[in-house]
Amino acid sequence: MISRLPRPDDDSLAHCQKVCASIRQAIDEADGSISFAQFMHLALYAPGLGYYNVGTTKFGAAGDFVTAPELSPIFGRVVARQCAAVLEQLEKGQILELGAGSGRLAVEILRKLTDLKSPPERYLILEISADLKARQEELIGEELPDLLPRVEWLSKLPKKFAGVVIANEVADALPVERFERTDAAVFQMHVTADETGFDWSRKPAPEILAVAVEKIETDIGEALPQGYQSEISLGLPDWIGQIATCLDKGLVLLFDYGVSRREYYSREHNQGWLRCHFRHHAHNEPLIYPGIQDLTSWVDFTAVAESAVDHGLDVAGYVTQAQFLINGGLADELAGIADLSVAEQLEMSRQVKLLTLPGEMGENFKCIGLSRGDLTGVTAFNCADRAHVL
Repeated sequence: MISRLPRPDDDSLAHCQKVCASIRQAIDEADGSISFAQFMHLALYAPGLGYYNVGTTKFGAAGDFVTAPELSPIFGRVVARQCAAVLEQLEKGQILELGAGSGRLAVEILRKLTDLKSPPERYLILEISADLKARQEELIGEELPDLLPRVEWLSKLPKKFAGVVIANEVADALPVERFERTDAAVFQMHVTADETGFDWSRKPAPEILAVAVEKIETDIGEALPQGYQSEISLGLPDWIGQIATCLDKGLVLLFDYGVSRREYYSREHNQGWLRCHFRHHAHNEPLIYPGIQDLTSWVDFTAVAESAVDHGLDVAGYVTQAQFLINGGLADELAGIADLSVAEQLEMSRQVKLLTLPGEMGENFKCIGLSRGDLTGVTAFNCADRAHVL
């Protein structure tokens, strides 16, 4: 696989070697192996070393992957329309974005809400990366200097929040446990190290993982077959619970690639849902290039819904990204397309196709809405709601 990927530049390779040394030390201290969840956490979030804690470009053409806000401003504008419907019903309503990436989504939401004469009291951003925070602040300051004073960066979730919480491609980056099911037991996949790099091993699963896998089997109504491998995000329910605890009234919009539990753990997907991104090449080798490639896993949206309900939230809806955009005001955003130049029309059409076509982002990416309190006017879940499959 490495032979088919672009060669990292010298600086990236040097950084990767530092990350490898740090992970090797953790493996040595753990008597020869660490769980994949620990490996993923170190590769992505180790202070000063992890992928999201260093100053490399991650988003857009110069990075490793492109998210919907970078593909087109239309995505942020439609999200803003749904935000406006909620903010109009709340006194001093705010927006809270979790992991704001490049800051592009914040820019487009703030710009559109200003056009709609419905700006939020505050636009809060919870960002754990100092580098990304600096990039977000620079972008917002350049494009919307008058609105920058409304933006506030947080280090932890606020209390008694009222408004809209947005998480675009955040849940997929939560560390996951990788497991293997045999007829006799559940095994936890571990990572070992030698002079050539990192490799897989396995150990009997700790109780929390074994119980979680057994619950999956109960939910889907059958035992996973011999040799079945997949992932589970043990931290996802707690993450959703923390969001629910902070939300006093309002709406959570969680966008990510993912499926229901029954689809996630189907027999056809017996190698799991791990995905790696390096210089716009997607592959399935998570143990290479730690610290300089992104590691993600598709989201079990049933787990999201379960945790939300357990913490007193309602599931407002569950739709594909395409349906969210269509229901949420895509046609209104395209109303003036005839007034654009032919080149501009073609570019907008290209962007819409990337956002909505099943072969692009339209089908694999979903949006789940979670709410607390009586809210009206949110149109994104009015049609083709799939919540019944969760």
